[in-house]
Amino acid sequence: MLFEPARLGSQLLTNRMVMSPMTRARSAQPGNVPTPAMARYYAQRAGAGLIVSEATQVSPQGQGYSFTPGIHSDEQIAGWRQVTGAVHAAGGRMFLQLWHVGRMSHESFHGGERPVAPSALSPEAKVWIVRDGVGGLVDCPVPRALRREEIAGIVEQFRRGAANAIAAGFDGVEIHAANGYLIDQFLRTTSNRRDDDYGGSIGNRVRFLEEVTRAVAGEVGADRTGIRLAPYITARNMNCPQIIAAILEAARRLQDIGVAYLHLSEADWDDAPHVPDSFRHELRAIYSGGLIVAGRYDRERGERILRQGLADLVAFGRPFIANPDLPQRYAHDWPLAAFDPATLFGGDERGYTTYPAYSA
Repeated sequence: MLFEPARLGSQLLTNRMVMSPMTRARSAQPGNVPTPAMARYYAQRAGAGLIVSEATQVSPQGQGYSFTPGIHSDEQIAGWRQVTGAVHAAGGRMFLQLWHVGRMSHESFHGGERPVAPSALSPEAKVWIVRDGVGGLVDCPVPRALRREEIAGIVEQFRRGAANAIAAGFDGVEIHAANGYLIDQFLRTTSNRRDDDYGGSIGNRVRFLEEVTRAVAGEVGADRTGIRLAPYITARNMNCPQIIAAILEAARRLQDIGVAYLHLSEADWDDAPHVPDSFRHELRAIYSGGLIVAGRYDRERGERILRQGLADLVAFGRPFIANPDLPQRYAHDWPLAAFDPATLFGGDERGYTTYPAYSA
């Protein structure tokens, strides 16, 4: 089933394999501008039915890691246009992932000012920063709580980022509402202790996601809008006891908006929480659009969840790094190459565009 075509919103895809969004920290400095090397990297992997770009900040305020690209300047739009042109020339389809990190950041990105978040609560986590040419992990500071009047401005950042993505040639956009970043921070009681209409009840905590989605869908079309959610991920001090109820309420609202798909980021570490089939069935009953699943899937596990009808597409992350021709390798039962973890973040094209296609 992985190799069958699929319709996802406005897109007709050649197969059901998605290349997951993966931060690789290769943008040009200054300005966080996409590069020709990034165009080569993504074009090499255009055999995926859909590529979702690495997370891309919608504003300078949305940045939390060094060398991650943006979608808020003319230079960035021009850089991304090279990427989408190369992917389309290779026959691929590509969505841009829209990103605001919220509290998962550091004051060095913001002129010494603290990062922003729903509430002034620490993520007790680290972000990757390059200083004097050397990258390393540093602690996130306690963020500043957003003022009520600031929130509409961030909604506008997402809308403008979506418009810029379409101007850059992307086929659609994916809103990053997962993995402990800003929208996810609004969803969870562990990061949202607000006492206004963006906090407290589940309905209030879902409000920011709904407003961002309506703004983006209104700009580019609901059929070109996807949402990434992380129902069972607990890292970064995000272990909220109400998150499943919040995710299901979000799904009801996203169903009303008519977005093209939901992309479930499942935990990918060895002792991660199991995603029960009961949740998958409940989500299917609420939301009728496309469902993408991601998280340590291989061909066998991906085929199984498609046959069960609990997903429509399967996203693959790390396997695509060292195997640019991953769909062909799976289709022909060719062996997979292993990636070099030392070249995951930053650096030159080694461990980025240098992995070859399979050759017998």
